[in-house]
Amino acid sequence: MQMIRSVLFNVVMYIWMTIVGIACIPLLIASPEGARWTCSFYAKTTLWLLEKITGLRTEIRGNVPTGGVLVAAKHQSFLDIMLIWIPLSRPFFIMKSILRFAPFLGQYALRLGCIPVFRGKRAEAIKRMLAEVSSGKREGGQLLIYPQGTRVAPGVRAPYKVGTFALYDQLKQPCVPVATNVGVFWPKRGLLRRSGLAVAEFLDPIPPGLDRATFMALLEERVETASNRLMEEAGFPIAPAPQRVGDPVVDVVEDVAR
Repeated sequence: MQMIRSVLFNVVMYIWMTIVGIACIPLLIASPEGARWTCSFYAKTTLWLLEKITGLRTEIRGNVPTGGVLVAAKHQSFLDIMLIWIPLSRPFFIMKSILRFAPFLGQYALRLGCIPVFRGKRAEAIKRMLAEVSSGKREGGQLLIYPQGTRVAPGVRAPYKVGTFALYDQLKQPCVPVATNVGVFWPKRGLLRRSGLAVAEFLDPIPPGLDRATFMALLEERVETASNRLMEEAGFPIAPAPQRVGDPVVDVVEDVAR
């Protein structure tokens, strides 16, 4: 029965995305604020549909940042994008370049000023991010980045990319980590949407001015510890030695070489 509800929700979600995306094209053309309102409206209504159809509720915890900050979030599925987006007043995303071509999502994201980066071209991606940030177009907004660079399933450990530190160092702003457990209920692959309580939690900000090693260690410790706690709350067993994807030592060596 839950699978039937999940399939129904997925069908409704994409139909609703098409309806909202087309109906709000005038707002998209008019201004970035119109595009931002459309994205927030879609996210809020989609989470309402998610709860009504599948029984999956959502919750925001912690102090939501305002003003200019860097937000570094755990990324487990499309759900955490919507969940984190809603409470932020002026969010911008670092996003995969391929999403530029996604129907509606890509057009609205670019109108908002989200920054596309190319996977596999790390040095170029970091340079592009820094150039975009230096332009001042996003001053006063919340720049959201996924420091692991991709969706990471619960129980899997993936390295934190140094591009996050490059932005932190460039912005000279606090970095607000965000933990989540959404992958327990809405996995990165598959149609099943489990009932329960999916949470995104804004954690204590990391002050500006830290060196790379200190910042990266503190960011990973805060996000992973809080995410594990939230996943355990959801009934997901946290293994003492989780699987690791990639090698952070190799990543750092490659960064230096470039």
